Amino acid sequence: MNQASEKALVVLSGGQDSTTCLYWALRRFGAGNVEAVTFDYGQRHRVELECARKIAALAGVRQTVLPIDTFAAIGGNALTDDSIAPESGARDDDALPNTFVPGRNLVFLTFAAAFGYTRGARHLVAGVAQTDYSGYPDCRENTLKALEVALRLGMDSRVELHAPLMYLSKAETVTLAQQVGAMDALAWSHTCYNGEVPPCGRCASCELRAKGFAEVGVADPLVARCQAEAQGN
Repeated sequence: MNQASEKALVVLSGGQDSTTCLYWALRRFGAGNVEAVTFDYGQRHRVELECARKIAALAGVRQTVLPIDTFAAIGGNALTDDSIAPESGARDDDALPNTFVPGRNLVFLTFAAAFGYTRGARHLVAGVAQTDYSGYPDCRENTLKALEVALRLGMDSRVELHAPLMYLSKAETVTLAQQVGAMDALAWSHTCYNGEVPPCGRCASCELRAKGFAEVGVADPLVARCQAEAQGN
């Protein structure tokens, strides 16, 4: 079957990567075949939930928010535990940063697969990458391949996981965003681990995002919007 006639479900966090993947999916599968799912897991940067809603509306896709409060109950990381502050900048060793939420992507994609099953969407799209990332093991291709096999066996389905950014640098991700028409939507995206708008510019996520736009020589639409709003005030 032509993939353009099949349904796809995008895991949309409201961040730069998932927003780019949403627009990639619209090009790949067609506007009428794409939906988005967003997870409310008690994240520190809860502003991304509103960003995801805004971006889905801009893209003209149906969005569903699913609550998962278990991560907040477990705690132990800077994204779901208010007593732990996100580390500043990227680590220069092999240790995982304190923003790593153990099992997050595994759980997200498992729930997404279950939700997609009920929606008739066998294609799952996620903005994970193992090039310019924070060292999270659940962003690696071998993890996704293993999970895909488990999901197919566990649900007796033909579910297929897509990670368009897997081997792209942040600069290449910016270029892809330009190619798929995601730049306007990126003005409403959110990446900062501290949940700050404008972005804090200190956390690893902010540094990676800024690095990508700088290398391409393109202004970050989010920063440009914040500056314009500040000048308007």
